[in-house]
Amino acid sequence: MPTTDAITAALASVEDPEIRRPITELGMVKSVSVDADGAATIEIFLTIAACPMRSTLTERVEQAALAVPGVSRVNVVFDVMSDEQRKNLREMLQGPAKDNPFNKPGNLTKIIAVASGKGGVGKSSVTANLAVQLAKSGHKVGLIDADIYGHSIPRMLGVTTPPTIVEGMLMPPQAYDVTTISVLPFKSGGSSQAVAFRGPMLHRALNQFLTDVYWGDLDWLLLDLPPGTGDVAISVAQLLPRAEILVVTTPQVAAAEVAVRAGMLSEYTNQRVMGVVENMSAFPCPHCGEPTDLFGSGGGEIVAKQLSASLGSDVPLLGQIPFDVRLREGGDQGRPLVIDDPDAPASVAIRSIADRFAAKPRGLAGMDLGISPVRS
Repeated sequence: MPTTDAITAALASVEDPEIRRPITELGMVKSVSVDADGAATIEIFLTIAACPMRSTLTERVEQAALAVPGVSRVNVVFDVMSDEQRKNLREMLQGPAKDNPFNKPGNLTKIIAVASGKGGVGKSSVTANLAVQLAKSGHKVGLIDADIYGHSIPRMLGVTTPPTIVEGMLMPPQAYDVTTISVLPFKSGGSSQAVAFRGPMLHRALNQFLTDVYWGDLDWLLLDLPPGTGDVAISVAQLLPRAEILVVTTPQVAAAEVAVRAGMLSEYTNQRVMGVVENMSAFPCPHCGEPTDLFGSGGGEIVAKQLSASLGSDVPLLGQIPFDVRLREGGDQGRPLVIDDPDAPASVAIRSIADRFAAKPRGLAGMDLGISPVRS
């Protein structure tokens, strides 16, 4: 006959779908019992009654318990945390006060602010697909839709559920293993409602995305910035001084000239421009196979060379993503191209760029090594 200790030990392998921590560690296991014929009854505390991940949690608990020798069937019963339990959970995850976790000593998350000089270059499509590709490669990835006015990440990732709120802590939804937050779920009028924020409100919204949201231990945090060099770009530099800038352009020379300005903002914010991505590059003609420069050529190289010369540091052209109408179609349908057709030339280019990111390990900058100098 299986013991309750054995079943409880098995439940330690079950992670809460939203928090991504073991449910035993989070105090979510209320009780475990087992009768003579091996039927196990497991009571689980939910953070809120309307938990959107109830069915996923049920499946995970059942699977873990049934793996214990002698367990014949599993009955999962749910209860809801008390106010005190929720308060304790929030303090355990975020500490007694809400802070920006990415500025804390010891945080090793690599932060990339994806920028463009103008709209229409496919910056959000590139950001969404890069985030999903990094997650596919086994990294823990967060994505902030920092384009408060023109948010599009929820649609591109097919996110339809709002964050779960526990004592003021937001547990953001996930799509394709990417944790993401946007202003969309906080608008009572839905997607069509305009956001009428001025500079201070934009700064506050971005700060809340950082301090009110439970992100966990991320390998990568990507921010989809609005076009240009305005309030949000400056706020990102203030709130996330370690963030590096990735500039997205198209091959068109006119677009490249504007994209340079997005990178040159780093002169004022003291951020590093990590590289340039050229989107909508040449693609093979479907009839003859010859390269077709639908949007011109050379824009990415122009941006990389000008930024390298002006900033006095190497700003590489990290990749050229060929034009593929499915990149746009996938964004409209909430199906990233790197998921639907990972072997498409555009997906291969995105994977190559993500691999170049991942080749650089998380650094030790800001980490407390627990050592101190010794005086002789």
